[in-house]
This record gives sequence, C-alpha cells and structure tokens, in this order.
Amino acid sequence: MLKKLVIIMKTDLTSGNITKVLLGFALPMIAGNLLQQIYNIADTLIVGRYLGENALAAVGSTYTLTTFLYSIIIGLCMGSGALVSYYCGGNVPQKQKNAIAAAFILIGTVSLAAEIITLCSVNGIIGLLKTPSEILDMTADYVRIILSGIIFIFLYNYYAYMLRAFGNSVTPLIFLGTASVINIVLDIIFVVYLNLGVKGAAYATLIAQAVSGIGLALYSLIREQNLRVGLSEIHFEKGEISETLRMSFSASVQQSVMNFGILMIQGLVNSFGTTVMAAFTVAVKIDTLAYMPAQEFGNAFSLFVSRNYGAKEYGRIRECIKKSFFISAVFCIAVSAAVVIFSESLMKIFVKAEETAIIHTGVQYLMTEGAFYVGIGILFLLYGFYRGINRPEMSLILTVISLGTRVALAYLLSGYEAVDVFGIWVSIPIGWFLADTAGLVYMKILNKSEINKIV
Repeated sequence: MLKKLVIIMKTDLTSGNITKVLLGFALPMIAGNLLQQIYNIADTLIVGRYLGENALAAVGSTYTLTTFLYSIIIGLCMGSGALVSYYCGGNVPQKQKNAIAAAFILIGTVSLAAEIITLCSVNGIIGLLKTPSEILDMTADYVRIILSGIIFIFLYNYYAYMLRAFGNSVTPLIFLGTASVINIVLDIIFVVYLNLGVKGAAYATLIAQAVSGIGLALYSLIREQNLRVGLSEIHFEKGEISETLRMSFSASVQQSVMNFGILMIQGLVNSFGTTVMAAFTVAVKIDTLAYMPAQEFGNAFSLFVSRNYGAKEYGRIRECIKKSFFISAVFCIAVSAAVVIFSESLMKIFVKAEETAIIHTGVQYLMTEGAFYVGIGILFLLYGFYRGINRPEMSLILTVISLGTRVALAYLLSGYEAVDVFGIWVSIPIGWFLADTAGLVYMKILNKSEINKIV
C-alpha cells in the first residue's frame, strides 16, 4: 500500500499536458516553501507581539544572516537536484547514482564545516552586522541556537531536492507541514507561557528543523529505492565529479551571492537604528511571503526543464517557457496590487497599532518594492531556465547584476539626506529589471546559436 502511495506521489515531467503537469508539480513545492516561511513568521509575530521592539530587532537582524548561510546549502542541493533530474530524463542510472552519492558527501561536508565555523564566530559576525549595543546579548543567544540547526537544514533540503528530481514534490511538503505546526505550538509554549524570550523562539525553530530534516531523511532512505546507494554501486567516470561540483557550486554561489547582497543591505539598514530595523524585519517577511510562490515556481520550472532537457524533449521545454512566463506574470501583478493596497493592514498584523513609526517605514518599503514583483518573477524563471539547461553560470551572472546594482544604489542613494532609507527600497526593483534585460537578451543570443531547438 505504501509503495503504491509513493508511486502516486511522483509526477512524470516528460509527458502529459504541460500546464497541468507543471502546476501539479509546482504547487506542493510552493505550499512547502510557504510553510517554511511560517518558521520565520511565527517567530516574528509572537516575538513582536509579546517581547517588544528590541526582541523583534534582534530576531530580524539574524534573519539575513541565517538566510545567507542556508542559501549556501540550499544552492548546493538545488544544483545537484537539477543534475540528478537531468540524468533521470536521460535514463542513465549509473550517472544518477554517482551524482546522488557525490552530492551527499559534498553538501554534508560543507554543512558540517559551516556549522562549526559559524558557531565559533558568532560574536564577530554580529559585530559585522552593526548590531546595536542594546540588543547584542539577545541577538547572540538567538544566533547560537539557530545556527545549531544547520545540519538539519542540510538533511531536509538534500532529500527534498533529490525526491523532487524523481518527480516527488509532495512528500517534502508533508514533513515540512508537520514541522511548521510543531514550530508554532512550541513558539507559543516557550515564549508566551514559559517566558523564555528570544531563546524560546530559537529553540522552537531548532526542534521543528530537526523533525523535518531527520524525518525526511529516514523516509527517503526507507521508501525511495533510488536514494539508497551503496558504496559498491558507485563507479565514478571521468568528469562526473567535476560536473557535480560545477552544477552544485554554481547554484550555491548564486544563492549565496544573492543573500550576501541582502546581508550587506541588512548592515546598512541596521545603521539607521532599531525602528528601521524592526520595520525592515516585518516588511521583508511580508515581502518574501508575497513573491515566494513565484520563486518556487521558478525552481519547479527548472526541474521540469532539466528533466526534459535530459530526455531531449525540446518541444516541451519551448512550450513550457511561454506558459510559465505568462503564469508568473499574471500572479506577480495580482500580488503586487494586493500588497500595495493592503500594506498598512499587513504591517499591523505583526506590529501593534501604536508603533506608528515602524508601520510607516514598513509601508514605504512595501509600496515601493512591492509594486514591481513581476520583475523578480521573470528573474526567477531565468534562473531556473539556465540552471535547467546546464548553464548555471548564467544564473550567477544575473544574480551579480541584480544584487550588485541593488547594493551599490542602496549605499549611494541612502547617503543623501533627502532620500534617506527610501534609497534602499527603490534600488531593489531597479536591480531586478536590469538583470531581466540581460537574461532575456542572452536567451535571444542562444536562440541564434547551438540550442535554437529549445528557445
């Protein structure tokens, strides 16, 4: 019975109606990422309501740090998942096994090293973020606990992307959903009833991460035969390890560059004081939640492209590109309208009504950046496309264009008194659209060269 259920949860990406198959595969991934955001939103909501501005700023100042660290691991998993998906489409089981084994060793080693190094460097990292002195101790407590869960982040994301490479996007959702419920319940218990402060919020997240990571790993090893690769089954051929490294590290560098840029922005935001920090903390949570479905749709699109690229189903890729850009654009325009219209109401969900300065600053951010989600929606699809056709380096270039513009403009414009923090907010969509232009132009160039059969 369970074996039949596993088969039912898998999607064949190389046949059937493209829109139906893509959405059926993408929706569980979108729902899963929504639940993942609940980890952070639960902390923000409960901390903001029960512990006050300083605690909210402490939790918020670590968000970009942890996101940056997690992005390294998630990028590695994303790149290796695309490679495994490509081998699945090409029906080359030995290369598939080799890629699975190489990715586990590579990403596991990086994750363990990252956890040890960061836990030994907490004070220095917090100092680099220009954290205000009044919240230094609080921030350090939260960071130490959260960073203890890096290994769980690895386990969840590695097995999630491997399962998705085989067409199963449902099982990761189930485990993440369970962990999200645990996180919310423990947040309430630890913060509201046991008065553990920001430590309580951190412990709640750590336990939830352990449940999702260990749980999904055990399920995958027991129920997914393709992921049980013994040492005797591994036979690396020339160039295979370097290909795994290229795909994994390119995607990882792309993700980490993207979040390193955001980390630099966090340092700039922190220099404006706790009110702006608190507003940024809440607004970024709303912002991330708003465009996250477009991001995860881009990841699903990438796996669809890589699977069909391996199977040489170029016509499906060509049709999928057209439909995906349309779907993403419609969604992003609708979400932009909702965020702009309800920006104040959304801020008040997380912040008390009397905190008018925080609300005003957060609304300014959402109305400036939130009006242009179509820009990042297109960018996510371009990332996915280039990763799917084994050109992850182009995704990295687009990220550098987007984030480089954003960081440079943010520091330049916010230095003018008349512009102030508005300069940080307006730099974001400018970076998106410059990267979109570069990505679409390069796609046209490819159309005239060796892969014209695809685009």
